[in-house]
Amino acid sequence: MGRQRGEPGARPGAKALPPSERPTKVCPVCGRPFSWRKKWSSVWDEVIYCSDRCRRRR
Repeated sequence: MGRQRGEPGARPGAKALPPSERPTKVCPVCGRPFSWRKKWSSVWDEVIYCSDRCRRRR
């Protein structure tokens, strides 16, 4: 299924979403929510941890 309009990475040149509208996930290690970042645009489905520190502490 294709990406929806307004979703980060939907199409090149699209306007960025404000932080309040970006998708979020909860880190399984620290329990804190974290939101989508541009550097994660191509791997967002694979991102599990909010930081390298949490990834090391898994």
